[in-house]
Amino acid sequence: MTDEFWDSVLLFKGLYDQTLDPVAQQWGLTRMELDLLLFLHNNPAHDTAAEAVRLRQWTKSHVSSAVHSLRAKGLLSASHPPGNRKTLRLSPLPAAQSAIRQGVDAQQSFYHAMIQGFTSQELLVLETISEKIARNVRDAMEK
Repeated sequence: MTDEFWDSVLLFKGLYDQTLDPVAQQWGLTRMELDLLLFLHNNPAHDTAAEAVRLRQWTKSHVSSAVHSLRAKGLLSASHPPGNRKTLRLSPLPAAQSAIRQGVDAQQSFYHAMIQGFTSQELLVLETISEKIARNVRDAMEK
């Protein structure tokens, strides 16, 4: 893999952090708290702490801490489905909606900055390559 690939991974993360950190600070949230709210907003079918851990490769302790803190701040509800004490269903509360909206706007700003100057054809190629890389990495992690 080329140095440019690894450099770009670090640059993606740097720009994403630069874009999202001010939103978290403005709302008095940690980045993990904001990231969890955005995950739940962007992935409504995956509304459990376990899904957030599995899909984002976050540690259970970080998600648990964020859930506890967001509940204490009145921004998140967490409940067990009837008869299942293991699963914890998460749902952002109305008080979190402004922070989520601003976070989504920041994510869009990041995305637009990242793809500036790409043609539609190049974006399709990028999407295909990104999907293949992600699939290969997931497969390698499961071995």
